[in-house]
Amino acid sequence: MEGGVSVPGFVTTDDGLDVATHDLGGAGPPLVMVHAAGLHGLVLAPLARRLAGAFRCLSLDGRGHGDSRLPAGGELDWYGLATDVLAVVDGLDLDRPYGFGHSSGGTAALMAEQARPGTFAAIYCFEPVIVAADPPLGRDDDSVLGARARRRRTSFASRQEALAHYASKPPLDSVDPEALQAYVDHGFDDDGGGGVRLKCRPEDEATVYETATAHDAYGRLPEVACPVAVACGSVSEGCTPERARSHVERLARGRSLILAGLGHLGPLERPDLVAASIAAYFAGIEG
Repeated sequence: MEGGVSVPGFVTTDDGLDVATHDLGGAGPPLVMVHAAGLHGLVLAPLARRLAGAFRCLSLDGRGHGDSRLPAGGELDWYGLATDVLAVVDGLDLDRPYGFGHSSGGTAALMAEQARPGTFAAIYCFEPVIVAADPPLGRDDDSVLGARARRRRTSFASRQEALAHYASKPPLDSVDPEALQAYVDHGFDDDGGGGVRLKCRPEDEATVYETATAHDAYGRLPEVACPVAVACGSVSEGCTPERARSHVERLARGRSLILAGLGHLGPLERPDLVAASIAAYFAGIEG
């Protein structure tokens, strides 16, 4: 961190993409933090700050997000997001770090562990996107979330205008102000004309949603041998407690956790509550 702002480093994936990494500070064993679709690694800084007494927190921008630019023709699917996670573990020379992932980020962490068993000491997933289908259903070109992403506004006159826009309407109006500020500060480029432009292209975000049904994370859950927490918010529509428990039943060392009052954006809404849950879960494993 420099002046309180993360200066990104970069690691290169096996398929030749440069993935941005952020050292969010802290002392202790490394914790790799993976963001949700459409976001970037620095929105997890408020969560990391509350974990700094127990972990060295490291985040990344998944391909097509933040400063991890996806070149024309570059692959963007969930296997690629898992590849990005493995590139961070390798590029930063991490030895069996802990993992945290939110939404698609939780799935990416699990898929990284499935691709290379023993990568993580343990994983905490907040509402991972895992469709209960084996074999996978294939790409969903009719995804409602995909269609919504393609309609996303991409340009604003300033970051201040963007911040006011997001703070005034769902779903980001429920997000912790520090996390929302980080999303705007680091999620936009200057457009050269005084305004700002969203870094994550709507087409790329839509592709993530449309390929959510085209990966085999569900079928391979029994292969994950490390301890895994599958957490969800009690008022979330994204992952019900029943769904979290059904995923846990397929894991060798799984545990479901229900966080009262939180929705799908829980780690950004109440980073204090989620950080306490993460710390308690990992401490319980060590004990």
